[in-house]
Amino acid sequence: MDPVVITIFVAALVVVFLVASTVRIVPQARRYNIERFGRYRRTLQPGLNLVVPVADRINTKLDVREQVYSSDPRPVITEDNLVVNIDTVLYYQITDPRAAAYEVADYLQAIDQLTVTTLRNVIGSMDLEETLTSREEINSRLRAVLDDATGKWGIRVNRVEIKAIDPPHTIKEAMEKQMRAERDKRAAILHAEGERQAKILTAEGTRQKDILEAQGTQQAVILRADGEAKAVELVFQAVHRNNADPKVLAYKYLETLPHLAGSDNNTFWVIPGELTEAVRTVTRAFGDESAAGPAKPVPPEEEATADVGDASDDVRIPQLDAGSTVSLDAATAADEAEKQAAAAVSDAKAEAEAAKSPQIPRRGRTSGN
Repeated sequence: MDPVVITIFVAALVVVFLVASTVRIVPQARRYNIERFGRYRRTLQPGLNLVVPVADRINTKLDVREQVYSSDPRPVITEDNLVVNIDTVLYYQITDPRAAAYEVADYLQAIDQLTVTTLRNVIGSMDLEETLTSREEINSRLRAVLDDATGKWGIRVNRVEIKAIDPPHTIKEAMEKQMRAERDKRAAILHAEGERQAKILTAEGTRQKDILEAQGTQQAVILRADGEAKAVELVFQAVHRNNADPKVLAYKYLETLPHLAGSDNNTFWVIPGELTEAVRTVTRAFGDESAAGPAKPVPPEEEATADVGDASDDVRIPQLDAGSTVSLDAATAADEAEKQAAAAVSDAKAEAEAAKSPQIPRRGRTSGN
């Protein structure tokens, strides 16, 4: 080959090597630390950068994005001498690439060991119950200690989270039993409270029902009494407005007697002492009042001792003392009284016809002396 061609080819290779050694392209979110003859020179920013060939070289390449580091479970002793395994999750970000490369040899190992020692100091002042319920406090204290220690390393700790706290197996069983007992207790309390509320509501409903039924019965009785009172008042006004005489009243009195035994619960029937006087009034009503003369009131002594034969001639009913009772069945007594009243009315009509006829002499009333 021609020596000139060889020289040109070697020169081209040297130029390409020098250009490649001079130009450095840094990706986004990356930082390159440059050393010149073994001494830190500068940190390359993202983009196109030029360096001195052979003299400058890249020492470390760092990622400045926020990164996550998860530590392995580490045994920690609580204040009540229980060993628990705790693993943490660390969120950190490199803020100074030079310090992260030259201030600490391995920043991840340094952060891990610092997290374990700080965690043991924090957990050692808490018992198991407080450890399980104070995660926010533990995270805050860890972050404060780590952020202060890693600041000179060019690293900012954004968050520290406890991923898991694993107590011993026996403690887990005891905690499960305690939790089960608490849940059973709450269930029993809720059940008893529900039964109590149900009984209260049932009693309240029964009370309201009884009150409403009593009020309804009261209103019904009041309305029924008002209706009966108005009916009696109307009858009373009608009687007085029509000027009813004692004859009609006596006849109505006799019509009412059979209804006294209308109830099935009656075992005896009381016949009033005024029955004889009522029958005599009906007799006079259908007879000649002028011929018979006004009825004279019969004293109770004379009525009690009146002649039985004389009374049978007029009304054909037995003589009774005032207020006396007949020990007969209620229905039989009612039928007997109705028959006697009908017979008295028939005799009275017959006497009235005899009095009106001039051929037949009128039968006079004999005294019971």
